[in-house]
Amino acid sequence: MEQDIFCQIAEGVIPTTKFYDDTWVLAFADISPLAPIHILIVPKKHFTSLNDLGGKDEGLLGHMILVAQRLAKEHGVALSGYRLIINCGPHGRQVVPHLHLHLLGGRELTAEMC
Repeated sequence: MEQDIFCQIAEGVIPTTKFYDDTWVLAFADISPLAPIHILIVPKKHFTSLNDLGGKDEGLLGHMILVAQRLAKEHGVALSGYRLIINCGPHGRQVVPHLHLHLLGGRELTAEMC
């Protein structure tokens, strides 16, 4: 099976500017940003969507959120506010079939961006 773009980025096949990198996740800029700050937090292990996670993956989800919080502080949007989004499946507007968390901020966000 061909790897999705996020697997290729996590393995270093496709270069990106990393905002965060550890054993579990990688964070980098979205190539089609919806806000001045639009960062993707992606697990290095492949999960097609949120539906692939089980109870043993609680730590991963918590870690992704804490990484988002850290990045919000580092990028100056923690106090003004930011949004975290996980899209799941085609009707949830998930474009890349790899679990990922969007961190959006840097301006007032509209309801349509949910």
